[in-house]
Amino acid sequence: MLRRIFYFYYDGFRSMTLGRTLWLIIAVKLFVIFVVLKLVFFPDFLRQHAPQGAEAEFVATQLNQRAANN
Repeated sequence: MLRRIFYFYYDGFRSMTLGRTLWLIIAVKLFVIFVVLKLVFFPDFLRQHAPQGAEAEFVATQLNQRAANN
């Protein structure tokens, strides 16, 4: 059964013409979303502010300070 499912999709993708272009566009968009945007807009804040090996303590301290301020 798994073999039949595999060959069903394999034959479908092999015979595509316009679909290959659309899948390429989807792959490029996903690459941009997950790789480029993460590098540009979401820097590694924890690595910049917490000492190596004390990340959990830094997070706990920040959470406690924010809870105390509210």
